[in-house]
Amino acid sequence: MNNVQDPSDFRRMIFESPDQFAEGMRLAGDVRFPDHSGLRSVMISGMGGSALPGNIFRIYLSDLASRGLLSEPVSIYQNRFYELPWEAKQSLNVFASYSGNTEETIESFEAAIAEKLPSIGISSGGKIEEVCLREGIPHVKLPIPFPDFQPRLGTGYFFGALYQVLVNEGLAPDMREEMESGAEYLKSRLSELEEAGKSLAAKCEGKTPVVYASPRYKSVAMVWKIKFNENSKSTAFWNFFPELNHNEMVGYTLPQGPFQVIMLRDSEDHPKNLKRFEVTAGLLREQGVSVEILDMEGENVFNRVFSSLLLADFTSYHLALAYGIDPTPVVMVEKLKKMLV
Repeated sequence: MNNVQDPSDFRRMIFESPDQFAEGMRLAGDVRFPDHSGLRSVMISGMGGSALPGNIFRIYLSDLASRGLLSEPVSIYQNRFYELPWEAKQSLNVFASYSGNTEETIESFEAAIAEKLPSIGISSGGKIEEVCLREGIPHVKLPIPFPDFQPRLGTGYFFGALYQVLVNEGLAPDMREEMESGAEYLKSRLSELEEAGKSLAAKCEGKTPVVYASPRYKSVAMVWKIKFNENSKSTAFWNFFPELNHNEMVGYTLPQGPFQVIMLRDSEDHPKNLKRFEVTAGLLREQGVSVEILDMEGENVFNRVFSSLLLADFTSYHLALAYGIDPTPVVMVEKLKKMLV
């Protein structure tokens, strides 16, 4: 149910997001890259919310490798610029833009076409789809389930579609059962996660959120930060252990404002790194910094990653409501785009 502060029903978008994984896999169907010579690396070009799935994708593939489920390694690269990095020439190229009109991604796509690199497009339409149709390049068409649907809430569509393409190429095992089971797990926890998000949002109000994680889940911390930026319209930062103990931590000696540190703790982390969470929290609290240590929950990496991201959605959503702002639009981004034309 939406309200005056949530006219686009952003909350409903969060609640329905676990269904996206299966739909993303279905939409990818039997989409495959054009002819290529056994490449085992993937370059994902995209910006903003369309780039987030790539960061999470790498975590999941690393987990599959650690479980012995990948016959050979698959390298995932990311491109967030107008030009293609040199690795693109030795990779399968994915061009992801929910709107299909992201200028950096389109320019990269045109460069890949000029180089005749094996490519696919993923979008809801726009220029990306037009280029795919013009060049005979495979395309996965994503849905727009709500009038004001935001790409940052479409991670499941991208994730499911990307994974299905790898399955189609024989680069990854079929993990549909695990993903569908994970989606059910996420749906069973939605109300619980929303309540936890409300509580955490109250602690973040009036403070700058800073999110820390282990190296394995550092991309999750980065996505938390982005959700605070776009949903709560708040400045936020992220880092990871143990690196932050060698530099960033010292900055709290003279904090220039109130901070809310959120530590995402993984019970399977290295024992010495786990010790750093409690010790660092103690040191920061001595400096008057508020710290929350959150244990990542779930029986596997898929569940832990996406449970944490749902909590980030709910936290940033309720922080937006606490500030009396609409979580959906990103006015400064749209203003910038108009100024760049």
